[in-house]
Amino acid sequence: MAGKTGGRGGKKAVSRSSKAGLQFPVGPVLEYLCAEVLELAGNAARDNKKTRIVPRHVQLAIRNDEELSKLLGSVTIANGGVLPNIHSVLLPKKSAKKKADA
Repeated sequence: MAGKTGGRGGKKAVSRSSKAGLQFPVGPVLEYLCAEVLELAGNAARDNKKTRIVPRHVQLAIRNDEELSKLLGSVTIANGGVLPNIHSVLLPKKSAKKKADA
């Protein structure tokens, strides 16, 4: 094993972010995104009276937030389902309801 110096041989450590030419640290950005999604998903779980976050709650959290929905617009979340939405044309007319009451 002669000639081995161990370690990096005196080279300065270079982060992956700087190798990619990024001017900001990627780790804190990912940590912030995770915290944001988990907070909104926890709120969605609490709204549904659940104590555990499931993919449905993550889906509701992302799709109800404008910026996260834009960021993750092309992402499919397994077992996430869809947002509850009934087109206004399909809803019963309010004038018909008033006639039925009279």
